[in-house]
Amino acid sequence: MIINVINKSGNLLPSYETASSAGMDLRAYLPEGDVILKPMERYLIPTGLYIEIPVGYEAQVRPRSGLALKYGITILNSPGTIDADYRGEIKVLLVNFSASDFSIINGDRIAQMIVARHEQVAWNEVEHLGETARGAGGYGHTGI
Repeated sequence: MIINVINKSGNLLPSYETASSAGMDLRAYLPEGDVILKPMERYLIPTGLYIEIPVGYEAQVRPRSGLALKYGITILNSPGTIDADYRGEIKVLLVNFSASDFSIINGDRIAQMIVARHEQVAWNEVEHLGETARGAGGYGHTGI
């Protein structure tokens, strides 16, 4: 699949780090200087990227596992969805769940993006749903 992209950042385009990667790394675009993310603080980090996703697809913005494990940095609305009709800049809502300040520098890999097909549904309102073995069993009903 080919996706049209405008890159105002001068950073590398999102890319796959390995041959079997599902996600492409997104980089921070901080022309006004580094960002210090304090504990429990959130910040909307620009990427300088604008994309044109084909209808029937979405881009999902997800945390990078290494940032989450090593530094407590994650995405607050994870996964974030970029719809096919959105043409604005991709931005990433990072939050610092650690007890230490975290520096974000222009060009840092801050998130990953996955492009995925999706379906749209039409609702069929009914009085009863089909039976299953699970039934209405919800959170924690299968044990530990």
